[in-house]
Amino acid sequence: MAIYLPATAEENAVSLDELTPREIVAELDKYVVGQHQAKRAVAIALRNRIRRQKLSPELAEEIMPKNIIMIGATGVGKTEIARRLAKLANSPFMKVEASKFTEVGYVGRDVESMIRDLVEVAIDMVREEKLEDVQDKAELNAEERLLDALLPAMPTPATVHGPNEPEPGITPINAGGDSQHRTREKLRQQLREGKLDDRTVEIDVRERAMPSFEIISNQGIEEMDINMKDMLPNLFGQRTKKRKMKVAEAFEYLIQEEEQRLIDMDQVTRIAVDRVEQSGIIFLDEIDKIAGREGGHGPDVSREGVQRDILPIVEGTTVNTRYGMVRTDHILFIAAGAFHVSKPSDLIPELQGRFPIRVELQTLTMEDFIRILTEPKSSLVKQYTALLETEGLKLTFTPEALNEVARFAFRVNETTENIGARRLHTIMEKALDEISFTANEMAEKEKNVTIDAAYIQKMLADIVKDQDLSRYIL
Repeated sequence: MAIYLPATAEENAVSLDELTPREIVAELDKYVVGQHQAKRAVAIALRNRIRRQKLSPELAEEIMPKNIIMIGATGVGKTEIARRLAKLANSPFMKVEASKFTEVGYVGRDVESMIRDLVEVAIDMVREEKLEDVQDKAELNAEERLLDALLPAMPTPATVHGPNEPEPGITPINAGGDSQHRTREKLRQQLREGKLDDRTVEIDVRERAMPSFEIISNQGIEEMDINMKDMLPNLFGQRTKKRKMKVAEAFEYLIQEEEQRLIDMDQVTRIAVDRVEQSGIIFLDEIDKIAGREGGHGPDVSREGVQRDILPIVEGTTVNTRYGMVRTDHILFIAAGAFHVSKPSDLIPELQGRFPIRVELQTLTMEDFIRILTEPKSSLVKQYTALLETEGLKLTFTPEALNEVARFAFRVNETTENIGARRLHTIMEKALDEISFTANEMAEKEKNVTIDAAYIQKMLADIVKDQDLSRYIL
């Protein structure tokens, strides 16, 4: 399963409400090459969500999401389009493989687990957002607690000379208070400058919560984090223990503790559940693997059963989670499959009807491969260049070298299994194998290395010539 990754500040710079379908496609173009029809379909689906939120609650409740089936071979961009769409929309996103599910009664995960997992993703998303809001306050609180540990309470003159015997000529409380305040502020300055990072301090740390348990129910095996302390709050007190650690480590620990203290988890749960219900996206991969009617033997027997189990989730139902009941009526489902053997019409009619939009993704050409190597924000060329720069080695790829990489990838896809753009990873890894292995040694002699077509041919020619070898290596 793929876990949602939060969008960067740059990606969230433009308000989602302001993005037209054309602008959504332009955003997706930064990460995925080609596949205009698929991008257009998901852009319209996302824009319709924004339009729906502006309607009256009564009408909005009646408008169901237009789920999408993407048809295309592996490695053409199906998953990446869905994942980037979710990041752009700041929506909870979950990728699941339909072939991993089995109908109730067979051993395996039940389909409702995808909703439970999506809620967990949303909880993490909202918690991260709340952490950003309370971060400054948490750091200040942690700083005060750390100063308390570094600076034990200084005895006032009243405690030294007795309550009725103040030191002659000195006002006890103010004198002690001012001195302690000056010492505290001096320590605060040193702490902020990092001068105390290596000093050892003793702080109270919370003991770990009790372990979670696995509950085996009639719906399959689901892991439920049941904390005994929460169930029996009067029986288990909040236990702490003294622990010595470096100031830098203690500061990080106290910040985390203060962040958790400042966050209202009930509010986080409410927001997360609402976000799942209103803007959740589930990418249902390998749906072609469960496309097929009864009539086979062995594993095929459960195919239609799995479809019928998925149907109510896609149709709209209520799923019981540890955070309460979650409705699936307005979750957007994007299904995908190669459909080499089966076809979308092999799905049961009820499920077909719940995926009204179908887009076919095009097979990648050699020109697409060249663009994939260079155009996306995190293209392979940029990745390898950045990785080797950490060793002090600057890589430069000539246009002819990129043409050779694309040509080799396209050729191997044609002669063996077509795995789309993923073949570029294999080719690039093999082509740069020697440089990656000796980068630190090379950097001592020369800082700049140019990769040309001759170098690519030298590294790959022998493997590609030997068809049997290329099947294993490339």
